[in-house]
Amino acid sequence: MLRIQDITYSVEGRPLFEEASATIPNGHKVGLVGRNGTGKTTLFRLIRGELALETGSITLPSKAQIGGIAQEAPSSNVSLIDTVLAAATERAALMAEAETATDPTRIAEVQTRLADIDAWSAEARAASILKGLGFDEEAQQRPCSDFSGGWRMRVALAAVLFSEPDLLLLDEPTNYLDLEGALWLEAYLVKYPHTVIIISHDRELLNRSVGGILHLEDRQLTYYGGNYDQFARQRAANRANQAAQAKKQDARRAHLQSFVDRFKAKASKAKQAQSRVKMLEKMETIRAPEDAARTVFTFPTPEELSPPIIATEGVKVGYDDKVILSHLDLRIDQDDRIALLGKNGEGKSTLSKMLSARLAPMGGKMAQSSKLRIGFFAQHQVDELYIDETPLQHLMRERATEGQPRLRARLAGFGLGADQADTEVGRLSGGQKARLSLLLATLDAPHLLILDEPTNHLDIESREALVEALTAYTGAVILVSHDMHLLSLVADRLWLVSKGTVKPYEGDLASYRALLLEKDKPAPKPNAKAAKKEKPKAARPSREAILALRKEARKSEERVNKLTQMKDKLDVKLADPELYEPEKKDEARVWQGKHSEVIVALERAELLWMRALEKLEKAEAL
Repeated sequence: MLRIQDITYSVEGRPLFEEASATIPNGHKVGLVGRNGTGKTTLFRLIRGELALETGSITLPSKAQIGGIAQEAPSSNVSLIDTVLAAATERAALMAEAETATDPTRIAEVQTRLADIDAWSAEARAASILKGLGFDEEAQQRPCSDFSGGWRMRVALAAVLFSEPDLLLLDEPTNYLDLEGALWLEAYLVKYPHTVIIISHDRELLNRSVGGILHLEDRQLTYYGGNYDQFARQRAANRANQAAQAKKQDARRAHLQSFVDRFKAKASKAKQAQSRVKMLEKMETIRAPEDAARTVFTFPTPEELSPPIIATEGVKVGYDDKVILSHLDLRIDQDDRIALLGKNGEGKSTLSKMLSARLAPMGGKMAQSSKLRIGFFAQHQVDELYIDETPLQHLMRERATEGQPRLRARLAGFGLGADQADTEVGRLSGGQKARLSLLLATLDAPHLLILDEPTNHLDIESREALVEALTAYTGAVILVSHDMHLLSLVADRLWLVSKGTVKPYEGDLASYRALLLEKDKPAPKPNAKAAKKEKPKAARPSREAILALRKEARKSEERVNKLTQMKDKLDVKLADPELYEPEKKDEARVWQGKHSEVIVALERAELLWMRALEKLEKAEAL
């Protein structure tokens, strides 16, 4: 097991750990969580022995191997499959020796050991891992140098998974995976035969792949059994209990102090007062948990445009003379929330560039509103910020006429306070840079916001805040993300980018996940007898029909809310005694008439809303 005992460590005088302890049993899968900057990556470096502890110890079983993703992605001329196979160093050494050994005894020993470690199936296992991470057979034979940095990091991940260390340390592995790769990794980690500790802000990964959560907070480590959702509930209950105990203690302390203050000067009560002073001195303070500053995103509100804001008919798009996507018949309205599904390389980025006017169509018709403003956020934009400038200077370049107070308010609306506003970008955390990039992308109050992996570098609290902001946002949203939690809460339409075109996906995210995980398994044979007995089911409405019903229900709800607001305003008006003065009889009659009209309209709107919800519930139940 991994034993962390009373460790203390500081960085530039700032303590990250103070006598922190934790124990991870062998074979456990554990998520290491905590706000950005608390020291999670530093803990990994301490476990690997790259940093020296000030006090305490970290121990593992003797000869236990620790593995993690290399800091630098492989970029040699060696093929992907050979790069992964080389990660199993014992196998590689034995295979090389088997080619040159001449002593019969040694040859027998080598072959026996190769059989013991199942060396002959290694290539198939390595190929399977690479395939799961997005590399087909042809790509596996190509050299690492053919691929970009993000793809090479996948090779590094494949290599460490293949080597199967006794303790696997993974630091945000899904940041360079697409949705398909992230789902594959979830399933793979569940079956991994040894201990895993994974730093991740991906809530779905932490719910599906781990059985324990190691929480780093206030320089201490606390282990919770269960997945992330169970941890969140248990922690909330603990915090509530701690706050209640602190409140009780404050009341008890105040009561004792009041007695002391009142009777310390009276001789008859001096002993009792002194005993209460000692009780106060011995009382160990229970502190109420401190609430961290709430994470926020504040998107500006765009004006409403007539639908559709973008429509395409028979469009094709690509680069130079190579067509990537064709037969695009798409429509986007301002209240759409669309998630783009599909493997990397199928054309999601190409589609995003075309919709954001960064890439012109090669043919077909594409129409968009003349007043349309589009905001675009992609991972690479975080790296394109000016590292020697502050966030405030970035905004001043974009909004030269706005005063500093207004610009600082904009930064605060994205969780960048006074300290961060005046800090050079090069010294900001990845999450703070991502916030600045999102602010710049939404500065013009876009009617359409295209987000390509927006949650990379954001901690869980920030991701939840982003969900809230996107839910409240009144523009259209197109999402490309490996974060299933974000997609499930924000998107109400799914587009599948596959086989050179884009089509609505008829299922939901759960069915898409099941499809990806089950695609390699043979379909079960139908049971003829069961098929005869089974009653025919009503046909499930199409995805487009369900989306239309959702839109109808949403618009009905908005109508009810508007009429309710009107009724409330009229109630206030009619409650004004001055309206009933003799000289205002006619005016009062007018307002009463309007109130009656609104009441009738509200009742009708509520009826239509209920009918819309009933239709939607029936359609979704099929």
